[in-house]
Amino acid sequence: MSNKIWPPPPSNNPYEYLKIHHNPNDTLTRNLVDPHTSPSSNTTLPINVLTKDLTINQSHQTWLRLFLPKNSTNPNQNNKLPLIIFFHGGGFILLSAASTIFHDFCVELADTVEAVVASVEYRLAPEHRLPAAYDDAMEALTFIKSSEDEWLQNYVDFSTCYLMGNSAGATIAYNAGLCVLEKVNDFEPLKIQGLILSQPFFGGTQRSESELRLENDPVLPLSVGDLMWELALPIGVDRDHKYGNLTAENDLDEKFDKIKDQGWRVLVSGNGGDPLVDRYKELVELMEKKGVEIVKDFEEEGFHGIEFFEPSKAKKLIGLVKGFISSFVV
Repeated sequence: MSNKIWPPPPSNNPYEYLKIHHNPNDTLTRNLVDPHTSPSSNTTLPINVLTKDLTINQSHQTWLRLFLPKNSTNPNQNNKLPLIIFFHGGGFILLSAASTIFHDFCVELADTVEAVVASVEYRLAPEHRLPAAYDDAMEALTFIKSSEDEWLQNYVDFSTCYLMGNSAGATIAYNAGLCVLEKVNDFEPLKIQGLILSQPFFGGTQRSESELRLENDPVLPLSVGDLMWELALPIGVDRDHKYGNLTAENDLDEKFDKIKDQGWRVLVSGNGGDPLVDRYKELVELMEKKGVEIVKDFEEEGFHGIEFFEPSKAKKLIGLVKGFISSFVV
């Protein structure tokens, strides 16, 4: 994992910090250095994980990047693999499933966990404000469950699927999970077994203690998080809108009851140096009150997105994911 993208040099101007310019037509000029990696399904290369892209919606320019452990293609390997559907971070406004930091993370995730990973390229805001990314997530699930792609058909155990994301991607995974609960049978043979949420990106107009304490955090300053929400949410709404505020849903208790009834398990990981930490700790508390089975891993130290810049933290998170998935019993 490289730290060439993030964090950029400190700046009091969130636009300068993110290296973006907001144009009058509600588009962004993005100048952030964002190296991309191309997929490779060449089995003769000395790589442990094969990758390829599948188009979901041509008009929306959305697609999946599949990560397949090469040893699973061995004719003697008959066991099908769990499926992790992954959503990348970037505050809903930046980066891609092809970004090298996410590509490399998913390679390691697929290799270590021994799972097929499907990383979703969704539409970014403000060109496509929420709920576009949430809609793209649901379209990706529909695409996966009905796809005739050889890798998905031959190597995936559709009964063991997890929705995973980091930062804004974790928020997308969370919202996709809530939507699936409303029509579980519509996604057969895809069967969600749980959510894996790394530092989910929730907001609100009422500041949390951790946001106030870490207002000038060098990695995710409060002004930067606010700007991301301003660009991602529908025009005219604030951070208390249901697309961003965890507690804005009127029927949240009912939805958490459904998570429990479905037997889903939820892994939430985070760090005390992340301004968002109080918000995802609130998620854990609310779910635990409703009897949802939670696996939580909070470290006192560490910043937002730390797993993409410190290899030891990536290995730790991926190890947690491996243990979480391997403990699943059909």
